[in-house]
Amino acid sequence: MRRSPEATAVVHEGGSLSYAELNRRANRLAHALIEQGVTPDERVAICLTRGAQMMVAVLAVLKAGGAYVPIDPAYPAERIAYMLEDAAPRVLITLGSLWGQRSPQLPMIDLEAGHCALQSDTDLDPRVLGLSSQHLAYVIYTSGSTGRPKGVMVEHSSLVNLLCAMKQISGLTPRDRWLAVTTLTFDIAALEIFLPLLCGATVVMADAGMSGDPARLGQALDRLEITAMQATPATWRLLVDSGWQGRAGLLALCGGEALNAELGARLSQRVGTLWNVYGPTEATVWCTAQRIEPGTRLGSTCPIGAPIANTRMYVLDAMGQPVPIGVAGELHIGGVQVARGYLNRAQLTAERFVSDPFVAQPARLYKSGDLARWRDDGTLEFLGRNDDQVKVRGFRIELGEIEATLRRQCGVDDAVVVAREDTPGHTKLVAYYLAEQPLLAQQLRAELASQLPDYMLPGAWVHLSAWPLTPHGKLDRRALPAPEGADHELQVYEEPQGPIETTLARLWAELLGLQRVGRHDHFFALGGHSLLAVQLLARMRPALGREVALAELFAHPV
Repeated sequence: MRRSPEATAVVHEGGSLSYAELNRRANRLAHALIEQGVTPDERVAICLTRGAQMMVAVLAVLKAGGAYVPIDPAYPAERIAYMLEDAAPRVLITLGSLWGQRSPQLPMIDLEAGHCALQSDTDLDPRVLGLSSQHLAYVIYTSGSTGRPKGVMVEHSSLVNLLCAMKQISGLTPRDRWLAVTTLTFDIAALEIFLPLLCGATVVMADAGMSGDPARLGQALDRLEITAMQATPATWRLLVDSGWQGRAGLLALCGGEALNAELGARLSQRVGTLWNVYGPTEATVWCTAQRIEPGTRLGSTCPIGAPIANTRMYVLDAMGQPVPIGVAGELHIGGVQVARGYLNRAQLTAERFVSDPFVAQPARLYKSGDLARWRDDGTLEFLGRNDDQVKVRGFRIELGEIEATLRRQCGVDDAVVVAREDTPGHTKLVAYYLAEQPLLAQQLRAELASQLPDYMLPGAWVHLSAWPLTPHGKLDRRALPAPEGADHELQVYEEPQGPIETTLARLWAELLGLQRVGRHDHFFALGGHSLLAVQLLARMRPALGREVALAELFAHPV
């Protein structure tokens, strides 16, 4: 900021902010937070959509010494209420138009209401006493196995290490323009916000809905002269499958899910530099990185690479001992990026964050639950989740092995295998695959039968043109449709009520090729997916006379 105060820091729908103006606004809000009693390790909830105000809020919380807790305005009210209760933030930063009539039950700073402290001339950097690298930077909520989200506590030292390591890996300079497409509730958004600012580059905030619309996204990359973007494999696939020809010189980071070899090969030919990155929220965004060069011979998936600076990776067996090269085991992560633990979950923290026996000084390891193996070249290969194991007819099956075999078949672009119990007591393996055209199930079964035992062969095959995605751009396994002809109890049909429901039912039926759609039908269960969701939104705008966000459809698919 001191080197180039008038350089552009943020570009958004309403204009842009220089580094100096961004700093002034963040300082004013930081002083307002300090007046509210925010101190080191105090949590501050941020409920804002992607944009300049979100950037100001995040920086202000850190300047005040607090830890930001992002809350998506599109979340159901019950989930928001639970997160606020669990996180117990000192204050909430939001917009009155976003928050509506909900009572926050805590002090609130409404950025639309002209808070008096925000109008003051006190825009000097606050000097927070007692703040250290061991204090919290943010708390990100992730899905929990109990059905309640759990808050992952990440400290400043972890975030700073990530940024320094990724600065070296990315080679970002002040000339770069980074397109931010991720919601703040997804931990990888931290890299989109802080890394460009650390390097003196420009953060370009993607418009609402852009990340789910491949045509708009592809156009924006050229129109806005973007030089760097980070996204999940599912988002990159949307872009590549839409006919996007690529952008020379683009730095592409791909992570959040496994990057299969087919997509990695196609994407590497359309960008300047492609990095496949890996890391759970509990290890601060990314902790390994692998550059994918065009023409590189790959297996079924791209390697996730080697540990970044000050990070240790161990592949261990069930007894906690290292396994030989090429042998699968659970990935354990050590080093400065390991999170503090789960907020208000002492028992779960003790189970997942364990003592590191491989170093002399006291340290911890995070048990990721991910399966991996070391390759001969010293890089890691991601193999799936250790909880992807299922039992069918008494046999223990690793779904990732079936998926990897299916991906190698001619004509198959990607594959996912799930164990479905559409009939009580009867578990069946269902293979979902992406391909240009439906393939013969008999042929696929015959190919797999030559490589897998009988009990590992899927009993049903479903062709899709694109994966259903969550609002964060990850594969939504729960939205995968039931195979046609499966024995499962159908939803009782109830006729749509009122003009809006009738219009929506008609649009759904037209798009999904159905005779009728009832008021309790689920868009994704009927065969909808992210590409169809984008098409649906385009039809809904003129029919309903208003904009509908993609997140709204994901949040309310019934």
